[in-house]
Amino acid sequence: MAGPGEPPEGTPEGVPGGGEDEYRSVVFDESFVRAARLQEFSAQERLDDHAPAVRSRRPWSRARGSRQALVLVILIALAFATAIYMGVRHPYQQQALRAAEPLRSTVIPLAPQGSVPGGAPADLFERSPAATYRSGAEGVTLPAARATRSFSESQVLAALESAKEYVVRSALDPDVLTGGAVRSVRVLLDPGQLGQFDRSLERPSDDGRHAATGWLIRFDPAQVALADPKIRVHGSLDVSESGPDQLEVTGDHTIVYAVRAAPSGSDASEEASLFTVRREVRLRFDRDDLRDHRVEIVQSYLQAGPLACAADPAGQLRPLLAGQSAKADSPAGTDPYAPGRPTAAVCGVLAPKAPSAPQSP
Repeated sequence: MAGPGEPPEGTPEGVPGGGEDEYRSVVFDESFVRAARLQEFSAQERLDDHAPAVRSRRPWSRARGSRQALVLVILIALAFATAIYMGVRHPYQQQALRAAEPLRSTVIPLAPQGSVPGGAPADLFERSPAATYRSGAEGVTLPAARATRSFSESQVLAALESAKEYVVRSALDPDVLTGGAVRSVRVLLDPGQLGQFDRSLERPSDDGRHAATGWLIRFDPAQVALADPKIRVHGSLDVSESGPDQLEVTGDHTIVYAVRAAPSGSDASEEASLFTVRREVRLRFDRDDLRDHRVEIVQSYLQAGPLACAADPAGQLRPLLAGQSAKADSPAGTDPYAPGRPTAAVCGVLAPKAPSAPQSP
């Protein structure tokens, strides 16, 4: 007789080891049963409810996995939002703004020894040391850029190019010179200096911190006009490393303008005269400045003439024009008993060989 678990005819041919060996590799553990989408009703449930033989089970594991995926997506989105927020409101950027050093400036008027000579701009330039100077931005030349201990050659070149752009925009731009818009200069400044810059232009003062002419060259448009747009420039730019994170560029330029009285001025004249500015600026660059193409102006030293010693050059420059003299305009004495901020007259005298000094016949 066949065994209790065998078919009456015995084990079918072609099935090695018995039919049950075919399913030995399949294990129906508890997790497999719980994950099944269909579940058979019990006999009592089928009798009571006349329900179908099977029912669908809720995919608890899939629902749980979907919720976990949703939570993960939300966490990633929050992480990205936090990173963007911290990039905009980074505490180190705010600290960098506070660390910008304020500009220290000095403006010294140079008075002529006699009346200011006049003539055609070309003739005046030809008879002055400015005859060999280049015109406009061509006169602001760059030295060879060489890598320093902490900065590459490209970074040094970027500092020099930014320094040149500042010199050109602040001293050679006709709009800036004639009292027009100053945005072209402002956009180059380190953000930490913008407040001082705006205060200097809105309420200029000769306190060494808020002279508008410490930031840029500009004439009083009601009295002075450019007689020749070709401004003569001669000077140099020198770069040095002031620390592992800072470059300094020093600019030293002599700039000569041909000016005449503005058409609306009471002393309007067709004769032009020369106005000379000796300007030294010290510019500082950290790595953020180099990346963002901006400058930090640390110091500005300006000598300009012919100017009257009693003139206030902090806001605008009012050159003495052709035929004018500073003889009756000597500086007033300093009264130590006078109330208010203590001041002292600082004025120089143009040397005879200066372009705006009287020329001997």
